[in-house]
Amino acid sequence: MQPPLTAEIKPLSVNEAYYGKKVKTKKYRDYEEELFSTLPDLIIPEGKLTLELLTSYSNTRADIDNALKPFIDILQKRYSFNDNKIFRLFTEKQVVKRGEENLKFRITPFNGYSLW
Repeated sequence: MQPPLTAEIKPLSVNEAYYGKKVKTKKYRDYEEELFSTLPDLIIPEGKLTLELLTSYSNTRADIDNALKPFIDILQKRYSFNDNKIFRLFTEKQVVKRGEENLKFRITPFNGYSLW
């Protein structure tokens, strides 16, 4: 197994990557509204969290992280938690037929075990 590699530079946040205030598109607002109405009620555990996310795209060229930021932001709003409590994120991409796209997720307590 290859040992982990290190980039000796401070990570850049999305907030630092763009000028000015980001304005939500109508498509984003519609997506947020639909998620709010379809996501089940859920009690989020206290403390540090692990988020597991399976994103099913029909486009084989879609980047694995395309859906992450909007989805996580909506999760935190829907379930009233701060996403800075997510200490571990497992994500997987799969390719499905057009019309079968979806997101599957699980939020559990972070077990404290470090991959590093």
